[in-house]
Amino acid sequence: MTNTADVKRIIEAALLCAQQPMAVTDLRRLFADEIDVGPDTVRALLETLRLEWQGRGVELVPLASGWRFQTTPDIARFIERLNPERPPRYSRAVLETLAIIAYRQPATRGDIEEIRGVTVSAQIIKTLEDRGWIEVIGHKDVVGRPALFATTRQFLDDLGLRTLRELPALDAGLPVAEAIGQQVIEFTDAAVFLSPTVGLASPQDAVMVPDDFSDPLSTTPEPPADP
Repeated sequence: MTNTADVKRIIEAALLCAQQPMAVTDLRRLFADEIDVGPDTVRALLETLRLEWQGRGVELVPLASGWRFQTTPDIARFIERLNPERPPRYSRAVLETLAIIAYRQPATRGDIEEIRGVTVSAQIIKTLEDRGWIEVIGHKDVVGRPALFATTRQFLDDLGLRTLRELPALDAGLPVAEAIGQQVIEFTDAAVFLSPTVGLASPQDAVMVPDDFSDPLSTTPEPPADP
């Protein structure tokens, strides 16, 4: 099989069926026993597919760990009705902690507590680690060597982002805690979360949050995988 059109169709089908974003290297493996499809060819075909799917109910987007088809924000509320069972809510403390790590990473528990003004419980950290949004990337070279937390590629993927640079800037006129909290609120509606049931992604499908706060954002300091 050497036809470029066939290669594009295979890539399109793989992305539509995939449960996770696929990087260029993942897509190239599809042809390992058939033909050698170079990375530039895959990228060019991905861009072609992205343009071809514009204006439809789903779109092809590049994320931190690869490419993914996801529902467009304007029809998300309709797709959500396919999965009426909602995931558990996260507390304001969990979301604030996540936002602080996202904007101040790498951060220690002491850094988080200094901004929030209250103690950060071990359960909050465990909740974020279990969700795959934060991880320990090292230890600060001070007495006690506290863990340094940063956000992950999974967090970027769940928000529909490629890099930390896509996070909105904080309002310099507000206190740090308030500015970070405001960005979490504003970012919720734009966040894109992977749907475990539909196969495509739809906004706010993975988590629900309290009415007085909004969804988490997290990011990874690593460069994105070759999407």
